[in-house]
Amino acid sequence: MSDKRKNTRVPLDIYLNKYMKGVPYLAHAADISQEGVSLSRLIEPSHDARRVGLQFQLPGSEEVIYAEGEVVREWVEASPRQNERSGVRFTLLTERHRRMIDDYVTRSTQGH
Repeated sequence: MSDKRKNTRVPLDIYLNKYMKGVPYLAHAADISQEGVSLSRLIEPSHDARRVGLQFQLPGSEEVIYAEGEVVREWVEASPRQNERSGVRFTLLTERHRRMIDDYVTRSTQGH
């Protein structure tokens, strides 16, 4: 990605629900920051949806985070599988869920 990022990204290896037009699709998250998350497409139809809903749990937490986001970047990772990726910027999060993500990123950057 580019140097336009304002926040540090940390690795995140989870599966989550990515909602497009109200329909959930399974996606894989590769990293997260206070601003957004990087996703790999698994099984979902071709689409032009820019606004998505996300539903996920951070490692070590039982609480489900609900967020809305905007797809701001899409690319194909040059790997043997030609992995389709997207960058989603959070557009709507409760304050509690924003703090949970902030705490997770902070802990991960400090190596805890």
